[in-house]
Amino acid sequence: MSANTTDAESPVAYHPGTAEYDEHRAGFQLREQHQPAHVVAAGAVGDVVAAVRHAAESCMPIAVQATGHGLANPLAGEGVLVSTRRMDSVDVDPGAGTAWVGAGARWRDVIEAAARYDLAPLSGSMPGVGAVSYTLGGGIGLMARRYGFAADHVTRLELVTVDGSLLTVSEHEEPDLFWALRGGGGSFGIVTALEMALMPVARLVGGGLMFDLGETPEVVSTWLHWTATMPSEMTSAMTTLEVSKRHMAHVQIAYLGSAAEADELVAPLRALKPAYDGLQEIPYRRSDTVFSEPDQPHAYVADNVLLRAIDEERLRDTIAASAPERGRSVRSIISVRHLGGALSTPPRLPNAVSHREAMYLLCVVSPTTKLNAASARALQDELLASWSGTAVGSSPNFTLGRPDQRAAAELFDAERRDRLLQLARKYDPAGLLHPSFVIA
Repeated sequence: MSANTTDAESPVAYHPGTAEYDEHRAGFQLREQHQPAHVVAAGAVGDVVAAVRHAAESCMPIAVQATGHGLANPLAGEGVLVSTRRMDSVDVDPGAGTAWVGAGARWRDVIEAAARYDLAPLSGSMPGVGAVSYTLGGGIGLMARRYGFAADHVTRLELVTVDGSLLTVSEHEEPDLFWALRGGGGSFGIVTALEMALMPVARLVGGGLMFDLGETPEVVSTWLHWTATMPSEMTSAMTTLEVSKRHMAHVQIAYLGSAAEADELVAPLRALKPAYDGLQEIPYRRSDTVFSEPDQPHAYVADNVLLRAIDEERLRDTIAASAPERGRSVRSIISVRHLGGALSTPPRLPNAVSHREAMYLLCVVSPTTKLNAASARALQDELLASWSGTAVGSSPNFTLGRPDQRAAAELFDAERRDRLLQLARKYDPAGLLHPSFVIA
């Protein structure tokens, strides 16, 4: 490959020691980065095809990266990294209510393009995340209880397989891959674009309520009981974290209905007198304010369990064990997302998403440095250990930055795992791909 041309036969390749190499391997996850033999900065599908063919012919490992949020399986001194960040086009068809989304597009790109037509994608809590990679892992977003997983609403994909073939994947074309890619991840090739359905949503009632856990510890129990009474139009989560040396609970709310309806539904939470109340009607393009997550690159690890139900006392113990006053060298953020609703309903066209019976997702996120990454993983294991006997599995999208990722046995049920493994062996027999989570 040449570093002086951009045609499909010879895409741009950057090598270690150049600014462009460092630019394209950099991602949101700062704990570690890919260290490939070279980086291909793909600007079009032909660049991806050429890069993959070259790598396969040389038996070189292959990885793909758009934003680098979910990096967990980095290349180490060999192989080719295909950077898709330049492939960020979004084409909305308002009549069909769909968007054709390039591999490098972030959710904010899709949100903005869809908002022009009073439509919205099933985006996640952080608009800076890559839309395609997020969707391949299932996708539990702000409207999940009303509309289900993002993967449930994918209608077509464009895939470059390891042998360099360019495939259109849909219900009628390559149906096995259509099943696998919707929730089964990147073990079958590089998705260069996908088509997704958009929802008729222009506005929502969203934001957060903040509670000091030292002053209002009952918020944990109140929120849990409250979720059991909520309609599917209400998607919510509770995150506990340190804010200005105070241990706080941030209840995040996204409601698809009127402000008056939301006020009535949220009244039991407001009765606890939150320290901050940011709930308001907002355009969907401001949906980032629901979770208000940091959008600057940093180092972190995350792990999770999916649960049919949550034991209140055990949850309080987990939250207490993560409290800053415990004096640990690693800070941990506990996030519990309410599932159920449409997430529990299989889509018309079955896909690889597993564990739809789960009603809650409990995630532990730990900001790290290179020095304390092992301690952070050990703390996560400790905090999640008490849930292992009741967990139904874990979610691929919330297992982040851990080279010792949970086994595929926990990400997928046995039937789906076996089918995914067979397809991965068929389309990548030499195991050249380095996906964010590995099926084997």
